[in-house]
Amino acid sequence: MEKVRKILVHLSKENAAPQCARFVQSITGHFVGSVEDQATVSCSLENNRFILCDRMCDGGVPLKRAAFYSLPPDTLNRGVDVGVAVLLQSANQRLLLTRRASSLRIFPNVWVPPGGHVELDEKLLDAGLRELKEETGLKLSPDEISSQLLGLWESVYPPMLSRGLPKRHHIVTYILLKSSQSHLQLQACLRPDPAEVSACVWVDAGLVKVVVSAVDGEKDSVQIPTELPQTISVTEVSPHGELIETSLPVSVLCNRAPDHGEDIERVSTGTKFALELWLKTLEPHAEMS
Repeated sequence: MEKVRKILVHLSKENAAPQCARFVQSITGHFVGSVEDQATVSCSLENNRFILCDRMCDGGVPLKRAAFYSLPPDTLNRGVDVGVAVLLQSANQRLLLTRRASSLRIFPNVWVPPGGHVELDEKLLDAGLRELKEETGLKLSPDEISSQLLGLWESVYPPMLSRGLPKRHHIVTYILLKSSQSHLQLQACLRPDPAEVSACVWVDAGLVKVVVSAVDGEKDSVQIPTELPQTISVTEVSPHGELIETSLPVSVLCNRAPDHGEDIERVSTGTKFALELWLKTLEPHAEMS
């Protein structure tokens, strides 16, 4: 038997045995075809296999891909990797986002939640807490937080063929972590790794609603409500790890993914999907259920 080297996505449909997904295969399309961009699936991490299937006992979780994403028909013998991203919510309902360092090859200067790969024999929550500590310096134990799986995002980089053939293909699991500490208490413990993070910001629901309204692939202008400030306080991370308080125009967080050319500073498309799911958890009926 071939030794397992990393955790890969496996797919099961209509009670079939789980099969390893191919790198060029659309995971979302496997469940809903080529027309729709969202499916509802169940997921589990079993024996170092991340299994997605269409059998649901608990209502399932949403799986989504970008509407503009596509893959070439070339056959590559590569699997689909598994990643985890942590939406850390403070006691006063702020969320932590980080800006990826400009030196990173994948999505540089893009705002995302802390996250990364799931390692062999790790549980999703453990992987999320490890990545949170490695990227931000925040060390939280499972008994300090409550957690909830929000949804799955099919991520391809580059996201469009106009920027080159895909180099990365992941299923990203978005996990909501609720802390009993305020964002200022958590902020005091931040020690970001400058090799991975160039800035941090705490966002509230009002700002998030504006950010997710900037739907990637659409052309209409984003209206920033007059009651929102035009800038937001962010913590820049110097190359030596020093933290510098500065401000960022809110409009930067509302940038859309460009159709062609170089990428720009923005909130990633997958992150916007996760932020929309987070907003739903704040609705009154979600709190009561």
